[in-house]
Amino acid sequence: MCGITGWWTKDYPINRELFDTMRDTLTHRGPNGYGSYFSENNNIALGHRRLSFLDLSESGKQPLCNEDKTIWLTINGEIYNYIELREILKAKNHIFKSDTDSEVVIHAYEEWGTDMINMLEGMFAFGLWDEKNQKLILARDKFGIKPIYYFIDNQQVIFASEIKAIIKNPDIKRDIDYNSLCEYFIYRYVPSPKTIFKSIYKIEPAHFITISAGLKVDKTEYYRLKTDNCSTNRRTLVKETDKLIKKSVGIHIRSDVKVGSFLSGGYDSTLLVKYFSEFEKGFNTFSLGFENWDNSEHLFAETVSKKFKTVQHSEVLKDSSLEILNDLMYFYDDPIADISIIPTYQVSRLASKYNKTVLSGEGADELFAGYTWHREYLWHIDRKTLKDSKKWGWNLPVNNFDIDSYSKAMAMGNFDTDGLKTLLNPNLHSFIPEDVTAFYAGFYNKNIPAPKRFQIMDIKCFMGELVLTKVDRASMANSLEVRVPFLNSEICEKMLSLSPEAYFDKKKQKIIIYKLLKKDLPKSILKRKKQGFTGPDKYYMNFDWYSATLKNSNLVKAGIINAESIKKYIEDKDHWRLWKIVVLEKWFEKWICNTEKNALEE
Repeated sequence: MCGITGWWTKDYPINRELFDTMRDTLTHRGPNGYGSYFSENNNIALGHRRLSFLDLSESGKQPLCNEDKTIWLTINGEIYNYIELREILKAKNHIFKSDTDSEVVIHAYEEWGTDMINMLEGMFAFGLWDEKNQKLILARDKFGIKPIYYFIDNQQVIFASEIKAIIKNPDIKRDIDYNSLCEYFIYRYVPSPKTIFKSIYKIEPAHFITISAGLKVDKTEYYRLKTDNCSTNRRTLVKETDKLIKKSVGIHIRSDVKVGSFLSGGYDSTLLVKYFSEFEKGFNTFSLGFENWDNSEHLFAETVSKKFKTVQHSEVLKDSSLEILNDLMYFYDDPIADISIIPTYQVSRLASKYNKTVLSGEGADELFAGYTWHREYLWHIDRKTLKDSKKWGWNLPVNNFDIDSYSKAMAMGNFDTDGLKTLLNPNLHSFIPEDVTAFYAGFYNKNIPAPKRFQIMDIKCFMGELVLTKVDRASMANSLEVRVPFLNSEICEKMLSLSPEAYFDKKKQKIIIYKLLKKDLPKSILKRKKQGFTGPDKYYMNFDWYSATLKNSNLVKAGIINAESIKKYIEDKDHWRLWKIVVLEKWFEKWICNTEKNALEE
C-alpha cells in the first residue's frame, strides 16, 4: 500500500521543495521508497510514497509513465486481476517494463480510457495525468477501501491519500465546515463527498472525477450496486460461496512478501484463516484482547489458531490505552468517532512487527446480513426477555427496516436536531441540518426486501464511510496493508442478487458462513454471540478520564460546544455522546489549536 499526492496549478509554477514536503507527510503509508514527477512547464506534480509488495525492484517505482511519457500515474492499492488484464493487453501489443499491478492501469487507460476503471478488481485510489488531453483523473475503488481527497479552487487542485498532505501547504486554510461538524455528531463521521474542512473533498466509493483545463470538474459514478430477489437452494449457495471466497482468498494472498491475517475468533476472520491454511501453513495471525474480560477476542482466536496451525500473536490492552487517542488524531485528520479506532490501531501495530500485509474480514457482515440491526429487533434480545415482553406488554425496539430504525441502530450516542441545539453554541444552530438522516435516505430503497434495505445502506454508509476508513488509517499509520477478500465484486453481486431467504436466518446470523465452518470448529466458537471489535463497556466508561480531558475544552473556548452539555453528559454517565465529543476535542487540538500556536510562535 502507498501514499499518493499531486498538484496542478493554473497560472504559476509549483514549489518543488514544498511539494516533496507534502508528499513526505505520507511516509507512514510508504516507508520503502519515494518519487516525484514534475512536468516540463512545472505546473503538474505527482508524488508517491511506496510500500512494496509486487516487483520489489526499482522498475516498480512510482510515479509510472507510458512509453512516450504522455500518461503518468501515482496509485495507492492492489489490482487483484492485474495478471489477467496484462495478458489481454499484451495480446493487443502493449509492452510492459515491470511486473507491477500498477503498470496495468496505464496500459488499460491507453486501450479503453476511463472505461477501464470498472474493469479493475481490487482496492485502489489513483491520480492519472493525461498530457495529450490535458486532464487529471482521480478515482477510487468500488467499495471505498482506499481513500483519496482533493482541494480545488480557481487556481489549483491538490489531491492526496490523506488530508494532512494537502494542508501541509500553508496556503490552504484550515477552515472548519460547520455543516460537516454537525454531520460528524450525527453519523460519527463526515459523509462523502464533504470533509470537516471547507473546500476539501473526498471522492465517493465507486466514483472518479475528471478535471480538465480551466480546472472544471466532472464526476462519474462508474459502478452501482444492483439487487435482485432470485431464489436458490441453500445447499447450492453454500457450495457456490465456498468456491467464491476460497478463490478470493487465493488471489488476495498473491504477494512477493509474506501475508498474515487478523484473527478475532469470530466467523469472518476464522473463515479467511481456514481458506488461507489450505494454501499455506504456519502463517502469522494477530489478535487483540482486553484485560480481565471473559469475552476478550484473543481467547477465542487462540482456539482457532490451534485448529488451523497458525503462528498466533496476541496483545492485551489496559485502561490506560485510552491515552493513545492523542496520537491517533494525527492519522485521523478527518475525525471518526468509532469506538474501535483504538483496538484497530493497536492490532495493526502488533501485526506490523511481523508482516507488511494481512487479511481482514470487513464486508462479510454487510454481504451475509450479519449485523444485529438486520434482525427483527435493533439489538440482541434473549428468548426470556422476548417471552416476558409479550407477557407484560413491554415496548421492545422493533425494527421496521426504515430510515428511522437504521438511524437508531447507527447512532451510538444519538444527536437529533434538539440534541445538537443543546450541544452546540447558538451561533452554530443555523448549520444544523433539517433532516438528520438525509445521508442514509440517499441510499434507502423501500422497494427491496428487508434486511437487504439495510445491507445496501451498510455497504454505502457504515462500511464505505466509517469501517473501511477506520481500518485504512489504523493500518497505514503502522505501514501495514490490510486486504479484504470478502469485498470482491463477484461475491457482492452474487449475494445481492438473491432473495434474503437464501442467506438470512432468523435463528442464526450469517447462516451461510456458519455452515462453511460447522465441521471445523468447536461449539465455543460456533455458538459465540456476535461481537464488534471493541472492548468491554467499562473500557469506554472512564468518566474521570472524560472529565479530565474536557475540563479545559478547546471546543468550549472556541465557542463551538456548550460547557453545560458536557457537564450534563458526565452526570448522566452518557459515555457514547462523550466519546464523540472527546474525539473531536482531540482532533481540534491537533489540527486547529496546534496550527494556531505554531503560527504565533513563528
